[in-house]
Amino acid sequence: MSGHSKWATIKHKKGALDAKRGKIFTRLIKEISIAAKNGGGDPDSNPRLRGAIVAAKAENMPADNIKRAIQRGTGELPGATYEEFSLEGYGPGGVAVLLDINTDNRNRTVSEIRHCFGKNGGNMAEAGAVSWMFHKKGDIVIPKSAAKEDDLMNIVLEAGGEDLNDDGENWEILTAPSAFETVLEAVKKAGIEPASSSVAMIPQNYIKLEGQAANTMIRLMEALEDQDDVQNVHSNFDIDQKLLEEVAG
Repeated sequence: MSGHSKWATIKHKKGALDAKRGKIFTRLIKEISIAAKNGGGDPDSNPRLRGAIVAAKAENMPADNIKRAIQRGTGELPGATYEEFSLEGYGPGGVAVLLDINTDNRNRTVSEIRHCFGKNGGNMAEAGAVSWMFHKKGDIVIPKSAAKEDDLMNIVLEAGGEDLNDDGENWEILTAPSAFETVLEAVKKAGIEPASSSVAMIPQNYIKLEGQAANTMIRLMEALEDQDDVQNVHSNFDIDQKLLEEVAG
């Protein structure tokens, strides 16, 4: 069972994205700017930028904001210079945590993240300690009420997806990063609305948490995601769906 997909779905249900729309916009603007800086400002020839723009539009970001973020990345407009890197750590029960960071001040960010881990039952780890446990995949989570397994399987196979997993209350489609947009478009064209969709670092295996460890892990996830310079949080925890809803509710 995928803790990643459950966590993404719970965040959606909580309305956390709406409640923190300003923070979401800031993260998306950073991603757009970095993508444009590294691969150019044309989304047709820059898949990372294209994906960032799709994500920004899904959050109803105004077109002018997107345009300015691209122009800051390409140098057409002045703006902060962001550095991207990963940080790694452990949560309760030896759960692996991998963070995507975009920041204009590495030392400040590392210090804040170390404090965040220590305050919430975790600890920082050396580079490479947990990253080997993850691989980048397109991840599309669909409520079982929205689609039948046979219909989804046909879409996955025809659009070039890799796998369809039964994740309790949801179906989870995994794709190669290069096939993510194609599979997502095929899902939506079939009239199926995902609960969440992203290119994420998916763990090879999961650690089941219960009781106090589960509660502590949720606090750690929420604290890390609340950090301004954290773009994404990836982890290999798994928690019972009902408990997760109670803890996150």
